[in-house]
Amino acid sequence: MKAVDFSLDLSANLAPPNHLWVNSGWGTVSPLWPTVCGVGECFSPPFAARGLKLLMNFKVDGHLLVDNGNHGKGDCGLLFSGGTWRPDFIERKGTYHHLIEGRLISVQVTSRLFPLVKRAGYLLSIAILNRSGRSIRIYTEPNIEPGSPSKVPLDKWTYCVPPPGAPAIGKKSGLWSNGESAIRLLMPETQINIGHSEEAILELAVIVGDEKECDVKNANLTLWKKEALDAWRNRMARASGNIPTLHSDIPGLEEYYRRSLISGLVCLWDRPDFATNPFLAVCGMDGGGVSAYPWDIGGYMPHSTVMLLGDAAEDLLNAMDNMGLDEFNQLTPSGSGAGRWYSYNCWSFINLAWALALQRELSKKFFSRLVKSFNRMDAKNVFCGNLVDYGYQFNLLEMRGIGWEHVVSSPNAERAWCMERLADMADFLKLSGGKEWRKQAKTIRMEIISALWNRKTKWFDSLYPDGRRETVYSIQAYDTLRMLGKDCPPEISTSLLSHLVEGKFLGTYGVSSVSAEDQTHYELNDPDWSGGGAYTGETPMLALTLWELGHHELAWDVLKRLFWMGKHLPYFPQEHYCDRPQVPAHKRANVCSGMSGVEAILFGLAGFSPQINGELWINPSPHVKGNISIGGFKFRGHAVDLTISNGKSEVKVDGTKIHAGKTRPLLALKSNC
Repeated sequence: MKAVDFSLDLSANLAPPNHLWVNSGWGTVSPLWPTVCGVGECFSPPFAARGLKLLMNFKVDGHLLVDNGNHGKGDCGLLFSGGTWRPDFIERKGTYHHLIEGRLISVQVTSRLFPLVKRAGYLLSIAILNRSGRSIRIYTEPNIEPGSPSKVPLDKWTYCVPPPGAPAIGKKSGLWSNGESAIRLLMPETQINIGHSEEAILELAVIVGDEKECDVKNANLTLWKKEALDAWRNRMARASGNIPTLHSDIPGLEEYYRRSLISGLVCLWDRPDFATNPFLAVCGMDGGGVSAYPWDIGGYMPHSTVMLLGDAAEDLLNAMDNMGLDEFNQLTPSGSGAGRWYSYNCWSFINLAWALALQRELSKKFFSRLVKSFNRMDAKNVFCGNLVDYGYQFNLLEMRGIGWEHVVSSPNAERAWCMERLADMADFLKLSGGKEWRKQAKTIRMEIISALWNRKTKWFDSLYPDGRRETVYSIQAYDTLRMLGKDCPPEISTSLLSHLVEGKFLGTYGVSSVSAEDQTHYELNDPDWSGGGAYTGETPMLALTLWELGHHELAWDVLKRLFWMGKHLPYFPQEHYCDRPQVPAHKRANVCSGMSGVEAILFGLAGFSPQINGELWINPSPHVKGNISIGGFKFRGHAVDLTISNGKSEVKVDGTKIHAGKTRPLLALKSNC
């Protein structure tokens, strides 16, 4: 696995310009579009370079070539002609070809933008190819707008982009400061002679910090660039050791899997000053969301989180527990909690812990901590019978209208699921309490059905404290379906599944968080939770649910609607529309739950199913039409390779073939490690 494997031709890019960033695990930076060399803001906690802008001009034999993305005609400077996004740098190309006073000036300019490691800022490498038919002299003119940089404590890096500081003013050549933060431009060489058909490379760096940090002498830009590239090489090496590869001739599947995987990798921060190292942020590419959300990390991608972080997954789980899940919904890079209590905290925490127990084995000490954490969170619940009243929208889905709040089917059904998993763990460890957990979980599930299922609308109601009821056709009902399991009556399952059709929940390019049939709650301005699209983790989670319930064809039909994202986005955004291949520009540029695509493919389509007793079962979907090869699925010290081909499968464990033939549920290994 190499960074180049995740390249995206920018000619195919559908991400909004403000969503295109590149990070190093230390900082993140954005190019200015559609310039060839321009650079925008950068963020590297604790420093936020808000409003920072670099524009490059070039004088070729005295003639000015501007690089400002001019859309006019004629001689309007460098013309953007394409480029490539990679995890480790962004490459852009530009061309200029004009007769100036009877002489041809023709150059190709290629820039590569690298976010730095071990310091805040970026490096810009500019290669200039002379096509003019003669030697030319080029003088570069970097123009800095320093903006309003700020130094923000790590416990203030939450979901929103940190606020700007005071405007920075020039202190001396190449240095701007507002007293709190400074900007420094380092450019050893500004002019050069280039022979015909020759290429010259000029490099500069912009660093952010306090004035002392920015007082850099004899900067080694070559070393800085190597550090940035090495950071991604190391990250790719770790990923190669933990995360399976996938190859397929099914159109779009391999590209989608790869983009889903990189959506998780770009959320990793390798910072020794962060609460855990690596630290898995919920977003972070655009400077917002450099915090860890239990719901994304544990709710949407628990198994993928364990694979992504390896031994550090438990560190993150412990850090979330220590921050106070009964009070906060996000873990800041400092280790403190932020935000507010969230109804999905408990489910997300237990779900991640369950994935850890399955993949890494369970201890009594670990289980004891889970029980204490669950009880602490449960003690703050407000009950209505055996169900929990979760309060208003800000504790739930954050829809823009009322409806899905107070006593709702999910997360009440997820609370019952948590009790079942605690029972499973207690039984495995031969501890008491399992029977009581299961009895209580059963009671909750039965009351969800009796109290909230509306036989007239054939959907789950929300129940308000005053007795008022409201029906919201929310995608969250399918989480309820997943959690009810065998206790779900066929009439409920049949009714819910009947809405997974075009014009209701399904769109050509994904699913809608609220069905289009719900004229009271459906709207198009906020696809996140109110309709017209969905939070990025929702569609893969729906597909995974359908695979788990045995609806293989419908699961595949749901997931493949996302394959456009693998072709046209560098990494997956916070949310996207479902009726057109488009991303809301005003939301976060990326989200770690984009890796839920990997989750759905490995644990749904491929059917990997780890068990608490150390068994690994594999039950691939029989609906696969084509060839899929998954290599290096790690489980308790073993490596499993799976090939699926039109109803047949082959399984190897540690290189030894154990099955070849008709696809069927298979016990791949029993590990006591």
